[in-house]
Amino acid sequence: MLRITVLFWVLINLSLSSCGQGTLVNPAGKNLKDRILPPLGYTRLAEKDGSFGAYLRVLPLKPDGSPVHFYNGQIKDKRGVYMAVVDMPIGNKDLQQCADVVMHVRAEYLFRTHKEELIHFTFTNGFKAPYSKWREGYRIVVKGNNVEWVKKAAPDNSFASFTQYMDYVYDYCGSLSLSKELKKVTIQDMQPGDVFIKGGTPGHAEIVLDVAVNAAGKKVFLLAQSYMPAQEMQVLQNPRNGSLSPWYEYKEGDVKITTPEWEFFPDQLMRFEDK
Repeated sequence: MLRITVLFWVLINLSLSSCGQGTLVNPAGKNLKDRILPPLGYTRLAEKDGSFGAYLRVLPLKPDGSPVHFYNGQIKDKRGVYMAVVDMPIGNKDLQQCADVVMHVRAEYLFRTHKEELIHFTFTNGFKAPYSKWREGYRIVVKGNNVEWVKKAAPDNSFASFTQYMDYVYDYCGSLSLSKELKKVTIQDMQPGDVFIKGGTPGHAEIVLDVAVNAAGKKVFLLAQSYMPAQEMQVLQNPRNGSLSPWYEYKEGDVKITTPEWEFFPDQLMRFEDK
């Protein structure tokens, strides 16, 4: 039964990706830059080798038409939300929701590019949780509202150990804590890796996966999200402009950026700082 359901969704999404997006989607592309082409007259912003933006540009995607799965294996039964699914494990617990997948892709970029000293997050209660402490063998012990580091293991910088650290981050951080760690940037200065974020309950976060610009300096951008309950990271459709979708465009004077399941204000764009 599950195979039939998955096949149904593949067929549905294949038809969606071929309607209204024209030459902007290459179904054979296996990563972001090869799957999603810039609109006519636009070119992707230049990115340095090894940068976060360059890393996001080659994120692997599941085959065209693949459905989004929740953490428990069920399919997200909602059309008109996404046009591609990032091939990134989210585990089998309800942990990697909106802000969590943003932290996931950011931290994994730093880990895989040997910049582990820059991996640091602050829990919602204010507890500082740098990965450098974890890899030394210290572990996070939570007792009620009290959180502390306790030396419990040998130093370990393996990917498996990093994944265990990130599970604590997903559990005790969220849109509120992440919004306090990022710096505000103007939408005119948008770069790949920036984050639209509204901290709170409810809150939400979506990451800018890519940006392209035309000769007049106008920018278009791609957005991705997870949502509640925890679900695979998904490249969003543009509900307001089917001919441009999945790209988004901000026009001077626009009050909101409308995405399939959330609306942001232009001043809610923020950026990770390397420090």
